[in-house]
Amino acid sequence: MICLKDCSLVVLGIETSCDETAAAVVKDGGETLSNIISSQIDVHRVYGGVVPEIASRKHIESIGYVVGEAIKSAGVEKHDIDAVAATCGPGLVGALIVGLSYGKALSYGLRKPLIGVNHIEGHICANYLDNSKFEPPFMCLVVSGGHTHLIKVIDYGVYEIIGRTRDDAAGEAFDKTARALGLSYPGGPAIEAAAKSGDPRSVALPRASIAGSPYDFSFSGLKSAVLNCINKSKMMGDPVSAEDMAASFQSAVVDALAGKLIHACEEHGMSKVALAGGVASNSALRSAVKDACLARGYELHMPSPICCTDNAAMIASCGYFHLKQGKISSLDLNANPNLPLCSLD
Repeated sequence: MICLKDCSLVVLGIETSCDETAAAVVKDGGETLSNIISSQIDVHRVYGGVVPEIASRKHIESIGYVVGEAIKSAGVEKHDIDAVAATCGPGLVGALIVGLSYGKALSYGLRKPLIGVNHIEGHICANYLDNSKFEPPFMCLVVSGGHTHLIKVIDYGVYEIIGRTRDDAAGEAFDKTARALGLSYPGGPAIEAAAKSGDPRSVALPRASIAGSPYDFSFSGLKSAVLNCINKSKMMGDPVSAEDMAASFQSAVVDALAGKLIHACEEHGMSKVALAGGVASNSALRSAVKDACLARGYELHMPSPICCTDNAAMIASCGYFHLKQGKISSLDLNANPNLPLCSLD
């Protein structure tokens, strides 16, 4: 366990892995001084998903202003910053390059250390924001538009991946199902909103189980089952209730996520649990995991919804722990769209 006492370090974080241009200033890995996010949702909504080239151009337009606002809102000066942390992967390569390049320039100009941060690790570190008492070890479910992982967090920066999706990530399945139901983009909030007035037991949908890999996920079959139900109803001339289908789909996803998370905790002897990633802001998932943890006496931490979605405070927090461990990046660091999370598996 690394020593975190008697520290006072201010880290500027930059996040541009997808369609949010974000910058934040965080003190000592947990105290958020500012967290500025410029979303591109309205730009990409007309296309039903993120268009990489457009995302990159929008990052270029916004990055200078967003970083400036983060520093201003934090009430610090540039020379007060002890390090610059920037997401270097995984994500859209063009988008990553914008934020990483800007971070390199700041690092060089300010003569401050550069810290490249893995986006998935950043999501895990969102659990440390404004909660100095929460610390490893714990079991973390990272679930977003591009990733679904079950990760055993052994220590700061020490991870064991014990489960992952074999095909679609949960967030991706939400987006595709929402599109099939004629709901708006992004799919996660749209499905959640529609599900509130639907019956989760109205449509029998599968819960995938992978032989020999009890902690892995698969959502491709669930997505196909939804499409088959919709197409069958249309062929029969029967009405399709978007609300019922959304509720049934959401229930199937939540059952898989919460069930495997709790199973992993039981089998690995973990009594501390955390959620991370954009889908972790889903109220049904949060409620299911909370109830399961209460029933077993587990300690649970869930970041606020704004810290679940892509943001730079989580990147700055992660950068702080890297800085404490002396993990400094070179200015020739490249963006890696498929950057793996360093682990023990």
